[in-house]
Amino acid sequence: MTHIITSPCIGTKDQACTEVCPVECIYDAGEMYLIHPDECIDCGACVPACPVSAIFPEEDVPAGEESFIARNHEFFGA
Repeated sequence: MTHIITSPCIGTKDQACTEVCPVECIYDAGEMYLIHPDECIDCGACVPACPVSAIFPEEDVPAGEESFIARNHEFFGA
């Protein structure tokens, strides 16, 4: 299981999530950050740190944001 960063991150890219991640699995993907699905330990530390509420457990990604699941996996080739 992994966490997914969704559309509110686009253009914002606040580094608060990267600063609290204990395994450093959040990467700069250009216009937003993405979480490496093979490195994420599902601790959830990034969720409350995100100032724009863009991070969700994969199974809880809101309706209309599902394309970010595929985007995340495709970026990392997972």
